[in-house]
Amino acid sequence: MFGFGSIKILVFCAFTSLLAVFTTNGHVFAASALKVDASAEAPVQILAFGDSLTAGYGLPPGEGFTDQLEVWLNAHSDVAIHVVNGGVSGDTSTGGRSRLDWGLSPFKDGKPSLVILELGANDALRGVAPEITRTNIDAMVKLLTEREIPLLLTGMLATPSWGPEYGRAFDSIFPDTAKKYDVLLYPFFLEGVAADLKLNQSDGLHPTKEGVAIIIEKMGPMVLKALGQ
Repeated sequence: MFGFGSIKILVFCAFTSLLAVFTTNGHVFAASALKVDASAEAPVQILAFGDSLTAGYGLPPGEGFTDQLEVWLNAHSDVAIHVVNGGVSGDTSTGGRSRLDWGLSPFKDGKPSLVILELGANDALRGVAPEITRTNIDAMVKLLTEREIPLLLTGMLATPSWGPEYGRAFDSIFPDTAKKYDVLLYPFFLEGVAADLKLNQSDGLHPTKEGVAIIIEKMGPMVLKALGQ
C-alpha cells in the first residue's frame, strides 16, 4: 500500500509527464491567445507567461488560471485588472525565453503592470540540464527587472525520477533567482493541488476548475502584493 508521500510523488511524476505530451513542433496558444484587446482597457494589465498550467489546458473559457485570477483580483481590488493569457502548452524555459520579447510587445511601451512567470515543469520532465534552465530563468528575470517590469516568479519542483542530485540543482533555481534579483517568489505553482486527485481533471494531472480556484486563493494575495496593493 502506498503512503501519502508515495502517492504525492507518483501524482507529480504523472503530472509533469503529461505536460510534455501536449508539446508541439510549434507553439500552441491558449484560446484567449496573447493579446490585449479592446475589451480589456483596464488600468492594470498583467501578463501571465508560462506553459499549459497558465494556458488552462483542458478547461473551457472562464475556468482556467488567467480567467479565474482576473475574477479574483477584481473582487479584491479597487481598480480594474485584466490578466492576459500568455500560456503555451508544452513550453520549456528555452521556448519561453525565445518569445518573451514578443509577449511583452502588445503592451503599452512593452511594459505590463506585472508579469507572472511560470515555466520549468517541462524542463524537469525532459531532464534538461538544470544549468540550462537556470540560465533561461535568470535571463528572463534579468530582462524584466532591467526594464523595471514588476515580476512574480512562480517555482516548480523536479520529478524524483532524475534522482536527488538533479532535484536539488533544479529546485534551487527559483529561490536562488528570486533572491539574486530581489523579486517576489511563489515557491510552488501547484501547492495544495498536485497531490490531490480530486482537484485534477479526468487525466488525473491538470487542475480542474476547483483545483485552479485553490491555486488562485493561495497565490492571489501575493499577486496583489506584487502590484503594490
